[in-house]
Amino acid sequence: MQLSNLQERLIENWQRAFPLVPQPYETIGAALGATECDVIHALGDLQSREILSRVGAAVRPNSAGASTLAAMSVPAHDLPRVAGIVNAEAGVNHNYEREHAFNLWFVVTGCDQNSVQGALSRVRDASGYRVLDLPLKKPYFIDLGFSLNGNRRPKQRENPSACLPHRMLTAAERQVLHALEGGLPLEARPYSVIAERVALSEEGLIAALGALSASGVIARFGLIVRHRALGFEANAMVVWDVPDGDADSAGEAFAQQSFVTLCYRRPRRLPDWPYNLFCMIHGRERGWVLDRVRDLRALAGPAVRSAVLFSRRCFKQRGARFSAA
Repeated sequence: MQLSNLQERLIENWQRAFPLVPQPYETIGAALGATECDVIHALGDLQSREILSRVGAAVRPNSAGASTLAAMSVPAHDLPRVAGIVNAEAGVNHNYEREHAFNLWFVVTGCDQNSVQGALSRVRDASGYRVLDLPLKKPYFIDLGFSLNGNRRPKQRENPSACLPHRMLTAAERQVLHALEGGLPLEARPYSVIAERVALSEEGLIAALGALSASGVIARFGLIVRHRALGFEANAMVVWDVPDGDADSAGEAFAQQSFVTLCYRRPRRLPDWPYNLFCMIHGRERGWVLDRVRDLRALAGPAVRSAVLFSRRCFKQRGARFSAA
């Protein structure tokens, strides 16, 4: 992976807190000693090489619609067929093979719970396999920003977007998020382009995005990169069977570790799935990730059962489509 100095600085500095001003690329260029055209060209190159997914919003789970994490146990020979069935669902935005008996894991989003459940039912019926439905119960930390040098920004005591209360979105706010699903255009006045799609002024759209960010609906606004393209290929979902009364304290402790990118509680599905606490560790090397898992086990204590599910294949990865039926 060859990146220019400007591209490296864009990735390091603008995965969050993207400028909410009429000409954001000009503002970024001024901060980095580059021109607006330089920034747009650099981002366009990253996008054409599939390193940059989009410039846009990472939406807090279940804020703009409904979502769930689902898992299936599929024989290896049938995995390509079933992965294709999953990928065909418009609401599926992530679909991975992982190292476990439950080896196919995907995220389904939709405009409401009915659309999500409908997708799960269609996958079950078309594949012939059971689908575990593991909806989010409580987030502790959600931040999929990646540093090229492997360092993480210091975390606050709590992830702000995880702690703010949910609120009902207005129809206009839903339209704004729908219009942003594909990301900001790489043009001088990108907010003006999006504003036209939702019948707002440029100023009105910028204000709406600011309000959505302040309320925690938008958890992060900026460059959304593809972590595997950046070299983060040793990625593990680590799951824990924590006594329910200890789940919050364990989740908060895990969330404070600088190497944890996601941490949340989900339901058990006994007898097949006993785990209720999930966290993600993204790394470049498998050994490094396993060392970090040992660090977490030291925090959890020897009596807490856990499992490490490394990613094998990525069948699908894109931004969420909360408008999908």
